[in-house]
Amino acid sequence: MAAKTHTLSLTDRISARTVAGLMALVIGSILVFGVGLFNSQALHDAAHDTRHSYGFPCH
Repeated sequence: MAAKTHTLSLTDRISARTVAGLMALVIGSILVFGVGLFNSQALHDAAHDTRHSYGFPCH
């Protein structure tokens, strides 16, 4: 039985990496900024401190 392999072209690889990078950016933004708007005071304070440590303005 011969194994079938599929190689991606250069544009397919760049496209896949771009999509993965954008998804990581979206998820990271939700974690940093979205949690800051959460009602739990502990989660809000943690996100607030994280934003300040990275230099993001938050208020």
